[in-house]
This record gives sequence, C-alpha cells and structure tokens, in this order.
Amino acid sequence: MTEDSIFRKEEPGAALQPNRLLSERSPYLLQHAYNPVQWYPWGEDAFEAARKEDKPIFLSVGYSTCHWCHVMAHESFEDPNVAALMNQTFICIKVDREERPDIDQMYMALALRMTGRGGWPLTIITTPDKRPFFAATYIPKNGRFGQAGLMELIPRIKDLWSSNREELISSADRIMDNLRDAPSSGASAKDLDASFLSRGYVGLSSIYDVQNGGFGTAPKFPTPHNLFFLLRYWRRSKDENALAMVETTLQAMRRGGIYDQVGFGFHRYSTDAEWFIPHFEKMLYDQALLTIAYVEAYQATGKEEYARAARETLEYVLRDMTSSDGGFCTAEDADSEGEEGKFYLWTAEELREILEKEELQMMIRLFDVHMHGNFEKGGNILRLRSSLEDAAAVLKISEQELQSRLEKIRQKLFAARKKRVRPLQDDKILTDWNGLMIAALSRAAQALQEPRYAAAAQRAAGFILEKMRNPEGRLLHRYRGEAGIQANLDDYAFLIWGLIDLYETVFEVNYLQAALQLNQVMLQHFWDGEKGGLFFTPDDGDTLLLRQKEFYDGAVPSGNSAAMLNLLRLSRLTGDPGLEEKARGIARALSSAACSQPMGHSMLLCALDFALGPSLEIALVGSSQDGDILKMLSAIRSRFLPNKVVLVVSGAKIGKMAPFTESLVRLKGRATAYVCSGHRCLMPITDPEKMIDLLEKTG
Repeated sequence: MTEDSIFRKEEPGAALQPNRLLSERSPYLLQHAYNPVQWYPWGEDAFEAARKEDKPIFLSVGYSTCHWCHVMAHESFEDPNVAALMNQTFICIKVDREERPDIDQMYMALALRMTGRGGWPLTIITTPDKRPFFAATYIPKNGRFGQAGLMELIPRIKDLWSSNREELISSADRIMDNLRDAPSSGASAKDLDASFLSRGYVGLSSIYDVQNGGFGTAPKFPTPHNLFFLLRYWRRSKDENALAMVETTLQAMRRGGIYDQVGFGFHRYSTDAEWFIPHFEKMLYDQALLTIAYVEAYQATGKEEYARAARETLEYVLRDMTSSDGGFCTAEDADSEGEEGKFYLWTAEELREILEKEELQMMIRLFDVHMHGNFEKGGNILRLRSSLEDAAAVLKISEQELQSRLEKIRQKLFAARKKRVRPLQDDKILTDWNGLMIAALSRAAQALQEPRYAAAAQRAAGFILEKMRNPEGRLLHRYRGEAGIQANLDDYAFLIWGLIDLYETVFEVNYLQAALQLNQVMLQHFWDGEKGGLFFTPDDGDTLLLRQKEFYDGAVPSGNSAAMLNLLRLSRLTGDPGLEEKARGIARALSSAACSQPMGHSMLLCALDFALGPSLEIALVGSSQDGDILKMLSAIRSRFLPNKVVLVVSGAKIGKMAPFTESLVRLKGRATAYVCSGHRCLMPITDPEKMIDLLEKTG
C-alpha cells in the first residue's frame, strides 16, 4: 500500500484529485490531500495566490489526532458544496500545529484576544498579508444553536470582502495593534524570591480537587509540571500536604480511565473530574512528563506503585511509539473505524468470551465493568475502583498474588485487542517532544536501575543529533523520511534538558558537549538582548506578523522556564557563572507575567527552587564503572535530590568543558567525591558510606 493510499481510505471514490498537500510530509496534511478543498501548505505560493486572485485566506490549524479536527474535516472539508464555496471565496491553507508551532502559537494568541476562546481546529480568516479579521475553533457545516455554519458564514465574508473591505482591514489593524500594545514582558522586571514559591503553592492548593486529585474541574488535564513543583515545595518546606496532593493525583490517574489499563500509557485528558472518561488520543509528551512525575514520586516516597507506573508507561512507548530509527513518534489517534475510543472499550460479552468465569468476576469487581456498559453503546472503560493493596485485603489474598492474576487477565485482553483496527499513529518525529522522552528515559534509567532505558535514550539522542541538524549544527524540528522545518525554542530547550539528563545517566562527555553547543546556538538566535528572555522563533526564522515569547506552562512547560533550569544546571556542571546570569535574565523577563499567576508557571517555580538553593554539585573522580563510584551513584539516585548535578571526572575532555575539575584528583588511589552545596565546598569523600551519610543530612 502506498503512503497516499493510506490517507485516501476515507474518501468515497477513486475519482478524487489530490490537492497541493499531497507532497507534504505531515500525516495531518496528508489526511487532507484528497479533500475537494484546494488546500495550500503554508508558504509564499499561497500568499502570492491570495494577492494575485485578490482573496482572503482561510487558515485551518489542527493536528492528526485531534477528534474535532476529524469531525470538521468529514463534515465540511470533504463536502463538495462547502469546498466549492471555500475555493471560490478563499485561498485555503492547512497547517499542522505540531509541525509549525510558531504559526499556531501566534494565531492562537490572536484568536484568544479576538474571541476569548482557543483550541483546535483553529479557524482564522486573514487578509492576503496574513492579518486576521475573523477567528473561531470548530465551525459546523450548517448553523445550529445560534452558531453560524460555514454555508452561511462564507457568503457573508465574501460579501464583506467585496463591499466593505475597508472595515475588515481596519478590524485586522486594530487586532494587531491591540496585541502589539499588550504589556511587555520586561515592563516590570524584578528578581523573584522564595515568597513566589509560597504563592505558587497557595494558588495550586486553591484549585486542588481534594476528592479526585488533580487541579480544577472537568475537563481535567494531567499537567505533570504542577506535580514537579509540589514535590520540590514539599522537600523545601516539609509540608506534607504538598506531597499528599502529588500522591493522590498520581494514584487517581493510574487507576482511572485516563490510563490504558490493558496496553499502558496515558490518554490526553479526562472529560470528567474523576479521571474516568478520557479523550482517548495518546501524546508522546504526556508519556514523557508523567514518567518523570512517577519516577520522582518513587524517589521521594520509595513506593513501588510509582515505579511500576513509570515502567508500564515506558513499556508502551518502547513497544508502540518507537520508530525503527530510534526516534519516538508523536501521537496515536483517539478514533478508529470512525468512532472515538472504539479500540479501548470492552463490552461485557467480549470479556465473557475472552476470560474464564473467575477472571470475569474479578474484572467486574475491580474494574467497574457493567453488564450494560459504563460508557456509550454498551462499552466499558476499564478503571480500578481501589488500590491493589485494598483490593487484595478484601479478596483475602496477597498483593503479589493479585498482581499475578491481574497480569494474566491483562495479557489475555491485550492479545484480543491486538486483533482490532488500531487508531492511526502520527509517526513524525519532533525534536522537542523527543527531548522530553530522552529526559524521561534517562531519569527512569537512573532511579529504576534499568540500562535498557538508557540505551533507548542514547539511540534517540544519536538519531536527532545525526539526522535532525543542518550542516551549520542548527536543529530541525520535524523528521518524517527526511528532516525539515527550522527549530523553535522548545526544540532547543527540551533537547538540552534531555541531553543533560542523559549525560548524568551514562556520563559520556559528548552529550554534555552537545548540550553546551546547542545552548550556545539557542542564546545566539533566540535571546532578547533588550528585555531578556527567549523568543519562541529564531532571529532568522519564517517572517510572521509577531515574534513572541511564551512564558505560560500549558500541556508542556514553557521553553523559557525549561531553558532557565537548563542554564542553572549547565552553570553548576561547568562552573560558568555567565550561564546563571542568563537564567536570572529569564526569571526577570518572566516576573511580570508570572507574578500575576504563579500557579500557571510551575516549571518556572521548579527553576526558581533550584536557583534559590541549596543545590548540590557532586564531582566523582574516577571511572563511572568503579565499584565505589557505582555505590555513590546508587545512593544519589535512590533519593529525591532535584537540585543536584553530577559529574564524573575521567579523562581530559571533561576538563575543557568544566575547567574547575582539572584540579580534582583521586585521593589515596581511591574514587573520590567532591561535594559542594550552598556555594561552599565540603571535604572530599572516598568512603561510599560517608557519601550516604552526607546525602541523609541533605535530605
């Protein structure tokens, strides 16, 4: 089967002619390559056509696993009547938001200013020079419940463009002026102190769902970076409520319908407050960030259930989201066979056919299975009603025995599910999200003592560093058969994050070297020399209406906050105070936006926690395979020490990146640890037991 036939399967006949999207690499764009809408990809050809034909631009932004993007496509973009109107009135452009987050981010900000609403599919109508005068999300084909449909809206816009264009252009000018006049990020720059951490904690506490875990009401998103911060706040303040918020949330998600109880991995979000009914798509970044959250909770508490959740999530990623090249695929769709969630749901009859009687009874009792279904059309979403510990006590068997029985059931269901039509996978490889997964695998390899995670992280890092850089060493954003699209801030910040974690896992100097080189490129092309902070797009990137800085943490942390923490870690690893000064510049640039809503900047709170210290800088002199160093590393990695950096000093190469290590030597021929904390250095340690004692005292 050819690639283009894959994306034609839902079209109702072989006579359809492809549009200009057929030559694109994005699975999302290819899904629309046989629409009767004459789509253009984003590019000068489209804008030249708009100028030449004197038409406004219909810009549609979405992504391949977006349920409502599919709905709007099937309802309208595949409809010949809608397509005819669109082709007559507009030059139509399709954008994959995951391929072009720069375009998506800019027009989403404009949509929020214009309508107060955002989301995907994002629909923007602009002048030929890209200035928007209309914004919406999903638009039905025909109007309903007071919302105009495309069949009514398009003729109205066509008439306005012909008869009252001056008003539309004036409206576009006002929108752009309004966004440009927004308060500058550097308007009231100031240093942040520990009170900001307390304000962030109070803010999160105020929206915490005591009964169900998580933050806010429905729909409920995982937001793992909130949990990162709460763990750090707990460690700093000894406030047990902060830890309880983390544990309740992680336990509720792992037991809920948001978790794939059969194949593992997390769905995008829960449509209800109880983590029960998910939106069934699976995103790579959720798997990465949630793995880190569970690993950190395991280090903080020593509870095996968190380690198990991390292992299961990584099993899913390594099994189902890893390409043959070693990179990680972007996402899996929510829909299969035209229905959302069909791949994941179970009827009681299906379960009866697959399982033995006692196994079925256990499923009914533990996984909230109803004979007539607990969801739509008789389907059951599997969720655990209680902890395994409590369930084992009720069943009067050991927890180990219960786990063994449940694993046997899971394997039967997994085998049966493999026969179903699987949701579409978006198999493009994105540098930023791969950076997050490299970090997750590296953290898990350390804490769970699992070398295969480190090997997978190394393979992915090698792929990106070899295949996703241009000849000048600049990163590219997307790979699908070939690399392309200039990288944005998140690509640099998240990959550097992953490379630092990978260095601290395997201590191969080339990863630290790559992190430092990419950090230098990032500062050269993204830094705002006037007001501090980092722009989302490079100084020589695609010409957009606005060059923005993103500070707010959404589904993933902001690139600025991640870069701030990277700069602090690299400063400690290399002894370069200039990097810490850049981190301070980011904090000051963020201060105005963050002070008004600290709980919306939880990754910044993590970076600030590191900056305020005390941090631990640990240099181990000797081979990373030395028995005493391995004991020291085991002690370090078994503890939750978020504000530490670790170097292994072996060979001359590390001295070029971290000159302070050149004077560090093995004492008495033994592996030696040099530890500094709070800007003061302690006596060198050669006894692993003394290292353990020191770590006990530092938390």
